[in-house]
Amino acid sequence: MSTCVGTWKPLSLVFLLGMAVGDVGCPSGCSCGYLEVNCTGRQLQEFPSAIPLDTRQLILAANNVSYLPAVELSFLADLVYLDCQKNLLGDDLDFTFVGVVKLVYLDLSFNNLTQVTFSTFSQLPSLVVLKISDNPNLVVIEKDAFANNTWLRHLDVSRTGLTFLDASTVQDLPYLRLLGLSDNLWHCSCSFLDFITWMTESSVHFPDADNITCHTPEALRAFRMPAAEVQLHASCQTHLHKQDYIFLCFIGFCIFFAGTVVAWLAGICAVIYQIRSSKEEEEEEEEDAVT
Repeated sequence: MSTCVGTWKPLSLVFLLGMAVGDVGCPSGCSCGYLEVNCTGRQLQEFPSAIPLDTRQLILAANNVSYLPAVELSFLADLVYLDCQKNLLGDDLDFTFVGVVKLVYLDLSFNNLTQVTFSTFSQLPSLVVLKISDNPNLVVIEKDAFANNTWLRHLDVSRTGLTFLDASTVQDLPYLRLLGLSDNLWHCSCSFLDFITWMTESSVHFPDADNITCHTPEALRAFRMPAAEVQLHASCQTHLHKQDYIFLCFIGFCIFFAGTVVAWLAGICAVIYQIRSSKEEEEEEEEDAVT
C-alpha cells in the first residue's frame, strides 16, 4: 500500500505541474496574451501544441496547417474565436469541431475546402460568423449544411467554385444579416430561380452585389441577379409550340365529339325506352278492356 501511495504522489505532482504549464505556457513561436494565442505567419506545418487550456481566441492565420486535430481542439472547451485563414486545410473537416461548441467566430477562408456537409459545422450551435470564402475548390454546400447553425448572422461564401446553392440552405437561418456571394460561378438555370427569388425578396445584405452575377448559361453571362430573375421567370414558364396547340385542339374536339355521341346515344335509349313503356301500357289497357 505504501508503494502505491509513494508512486501516486509523484505522478499526481507531474500531472498537476503539466496542467499548470499548459495553463500559463505559450506555443513555441507564437505570442500570447490574456486568453489569446496568436500564431499568425509562423510557417507552422501542423496544429501547435502547448496551447493554454483556457484560451478563448486562437489565431493560426497565414501558415501551412493542413489538418485540425479534433482531439487537441476539444481540450480548448472555452474557445470562442478561431481564425485559420490562409492555410492548407482540405475537405476532411467533418466532426473536427465537436469539442468547441462555444465557438462564435470561425474563419476558414483562403484554404482548400472542397465541400461543406451537415457534419462539418453541425456541432457549432453558437456560431455567429462563418467565413469560408476564397476556397476555389469549394463546389458543394449541402442543403442542410447549416441546419444546426441557426444563430448565424454573417456567412461568406464569396470567390469559391460554387455554381448552385439551394434556397433552403440559407432561408431557414432566422438571424442571417449578411451573406457574401460575389465572384462565384453561378449557373442561372430554372433550378436556381428559387434562390434568386429569395435573394431579391430577402432583407439580408449582400456585399459587393454588383459582382453577384451569372456565369452560365452564355445567354445570361454577367447578368446581375435581379435581371436574371426576370429572364428566368420568362424562360422557365411552360411554352407551347404550334404543334402543341394543334394537338390540344384535336384532343378538345375529340372530347367534345365523344360527349356529343354519348348524349345522342343516351337520348335514343331514352326515347326507345319511352316508346316500349308506352306500348306495354297500351297492351295492358287492351287486356283489361277485353276482360
